[in-house]
Amino acid sequence: MTIWIDADSCPAKVRDFVVNYGNSYSIPVHFVANKPIPSNSTGFTMIVCEQKKDAADDCIVDSTQEADLVITRDILLAERLVKKGIRVINDRGFYFTVDNIQKKVEDRLMDLQLSDLGYGGAKNGYSHKHFEAFAKCFETQMQTLMRLYR
Repeated sequence: MTIWIDADSCPAKVRDFVVNYGNSYSIPVHFVANKPIPSNSTGFTMIVCEQKKDAADDCIVDSTQEADLVITRDILLAERLVKKGIRVINDRGFYFTVDNIQKKVEDRLMDLQLSDLGYGGAKNGYSHKHFEAFAKCFETQMQTLMRLYR
């Protein structure tokens, strides 16, 4: 059992929380990115991938196993992982499944098309409410994994 974080866009509060959780339960935590990600925490592995498109995503997909959990905002990475049978959540507490991933991919495409046309609002920041939803979803998924694989 390993926790993987697509660390490029993951808020520091989430990264620190996950590292503390991993340390508490002796679960390895890996940050994966195209550059080193600073952290106040210790007890995680930083995997720096080459500076090419999807290198970090490919690393995560190639390295994950059935008992792992991945945290990412990247919908296309989530889609690849869900198809592989990996549990995936985002930093706002959304759990990606085979039943909902296609809708998320379609929403992403629509957002890109609207953006290309000049439409699209500013991205919301990361709030305490987002973090609380994440922490609840994360705990639920980790407890499920621990029941299944420990």
